[in-house]
Amino acid sequence: TPTAAPSPTTAATTTATAPAVAYPVGPDTYPPGINPLNGLPVEDPASLQLPPALLSISNSPVTARPQAGLSFAPLIYELFIGAGNSRFLTIFYGDLPKTADNDNPEIGPIRSGRLAYEHIRKLLNGFIVMAYASVWVMPELNYYHNLQTEHPDDINGARLRVADLTALKTKYLAQLGAPNPVGLKFDPAIPAGGKDGHTIWLPYAFVDQIWWHYDKDHGTYHRWQDMENGREYTEQIDSLTGQPLEIENVAVLFVDHIAYRETLIDLNLLYVLKQKTLFFRDGQIFEGYWTTKGEEYEKTTGKLRPIRFLDKDGNPFPLKPGQTWVEIVTQETPVYETEYTEDYYRLANNQQAGSGIWAVRFVHPENMQPNQ
Repeated sequence: TPTAAPSPTTAATTTATAPAVAYPVGPDTYPPGINPLNGLPVEDPASLQLPPALLSISNSPVTARPQAGLSFAPLIYELFIGAGNSRFLTIFYGDLPKTADNDNPEIGPIRSGRLAYEHIRKLLNGFIVMAYASVWVMPELNYYHNLQTEHPDDINGARLRVADLTALKTKYLAQLGAPNPVGLKFDPAIPAGGKDGHTIWLPYAFVDQIWWHYDKDHGTYHRWQDMENGREYTEQIDSLTGQPLEIENVAVLFVDHIAYRETLIDLNLLYVLKQKTLFFRDGQIFEGYWTTKGEEYEKTTGKLRPIRFLDKDGNPFPLKPGQTWVEIVTQETPVYETEYTEDYYRLANNQQAGSGIWAVRFVHPENMQPNQ
């Protein structure tokens, strides 16, 4: 349960010594060898010349967990896919997953594609890796790879080895050209204007509840997920490392959802002037915006940039160098401080100003119709 979170000392990770970086970096230019999606140095600068890969990674059923490779992705988008489930569109750009004893691990499990993937793909100038898609979705996607599974009877059987991912990146480089995903600003210095934001409770559904708990010793948020029963929670780890997910930034984006059917949902992500965003970093919450509006870059290059983040004054919001997990919710989703409890109904209905425990109570898209 959330109250049984492990001591922060159990989540320690080891990173290689990296050259000093003069922060801030971005949003328009970055020092050589700095990944523009996480603001950190890469081991192999040549990896930044290969296009981003957008992997559709499952979070349901619970047998999909723990997933493999999440801790190596600079950027992860979590979106509601209907039927009470969310799914991860996981961006692999720059250094790819590897462990001390395996430099060619499997990433996954990979699941089907969704309509909104195409918008994010365009923004990143990348390609999608999925395990097929419905007849309503497939025609709307471009630059995708359908992963064949060696275990068709296993819902979690579709996985991709790093060597095969590297080969796909080389293949799509010829079609997409070298990427340039500029637009994000990174700075370890904590911006002014934050409030206590050490905990987030986000229920996409009663059986899809997420907790983010801030670990002050490591400056990261740890993710807990219910076991599809609304009562029992476990901390999510990366099966490649056996370590908890440690996320430097959690961004909650309020986005217009278009529901055609119960599990056929699109997102309005392109050419958006600005929409509300909540940023969680360093145990604090900040208000701001996200934008994909066309500016001089789009006019001169003919390409798009990733979703960009702004503070309340319209200036680039500084993310903490490291991973960013983007939670996408509907515009109607209410946000308030609540009490610390495991009782869903108390969390959903009680407010407690000043607690630093933020409820982001997902409201399902309007006009959702049963699948035909």
